[in-house]
Amino acid sequence: MNLGGTVRISRCGMLTLFGLCVLIIVYYVATNHQVKGSLANTLKSQLRFNKKPQDKFVDMGRLLAVAIEVAERGGNVVKQVRRDSDLNLKSKGKTREGVINPVTDGDMRSHYEMYFGLKKMFPQLTVISEEHMHPNAAHPDILPISGHNAEVERLTITELDDPVQMDDITVWIDPLDATKEYSENKLQYVTTMVCVAVRGEPVMGVIHQPFKQDKGVTYWAWAERGHSQTLQLGKQPEFTSSQLPDPLKVLVSMSHTGGKTEVFAKKAFGESTKIVPAAGAGYKALATLWGEGDVYLHTTLIKKWDTCAPNAILRAMGGKMTTLSGQTINYAAREEDKKEKIEDGLLGAAFFHNLLLEKVKKAQQT
Repeated sequence: MNLGGTVRISRCGMLTLFGLCVLIIVYYVATNHQVKGSLANTLKSQLRFNKKPQDKFVDMGRLLAVAIEVAERGGNVVKQVRRDSDLNLKSKGKTREGVINPVTDGDMRSHYEMYFGLKKMFPQLTVISEEHMHPNAAHPDILPISGHNAEVERLTITELDDPVQMDDITVWIDPLDATKEYSENKLQYVTTMVCVAVRGEPVMGVIHQPFKQDKGVTYWAWAERGHSQTLQLGKQPEFTSSQLPDPLKVLVSMSHTGGKTEVFAKKAFGESTKIVPAAGAGYKALATLWGEGDVYLHTTLIKKWDTCAPNAILRAMGGKMTTLSGQTINYAAREEDKKEKIEDGLLGAAFFHNLLLEKVKKAQQT
């Protein structure tokens, strides 16, 4: 009995076995390709949105998802305060035009939710808010941030990393835009806003309307990447390279109706210009996209937290926002760029911005 014998497989047998293995592999891949692809996408998504923030770099897709979430949380707080009816309305002073600049508990509680929500997820991030805490104010307990957004994840699923250096990013938040109208129950104008600027350029904008529909509506855009399904352009008005629509619909602040802004608008764009009073920079920017107005015109001082998210969304949708002198607005947080005020007005439009700017400059010279 030979227990040390060897087993020999013929060359033909080996080829047959190899062929069977190949057939099994091909069949498995063919029948499971869709499942595997879905699984791969899910894994990529989990890797991107569950990883911990790094100190020096920020994943932009994850930051956008968090920005959307905190804007919506701020909106929920704003609604809750409004329902309670005790706004605790106070004045922060007056604008240059003599209009009271109010602040409410809705502003402050939304600020806490949005500011600390961002800081919880990105502790080293530079965040600039319209509101500021009292030095002795208690820090609120912020519920965990999920950092997930299905629409954003679909934009970024093909790239696990889209890192930007932390020092290059500045986030501007407006916890409650249109506070005056909020206190007057003109709630259609109220928004909460987050903007992400990279090296001074507004590249991501989030505008949430908490009182629109039952649960509020959120609009967001990411330059050169995509935008929310809620964000759609209205019908483009008819115009030529030298002729604006007639009459041109100009969105101006409600407090400026009948004043210098209206006079200037008709001087720049013609006596047939239709003035459309509205409130809140966020609402007016959206209204230019919807077609409710052709241009958003502001002739007095305005703050960067009011304009950053509207600017980012207009840019991402093919529009433009500049000062009345045609200068782009720098949103960097470097000391030399950190001015919060925009002194020389604002011009924003979804279409024909350059033509509008030419007319504005001519009106300024006469």
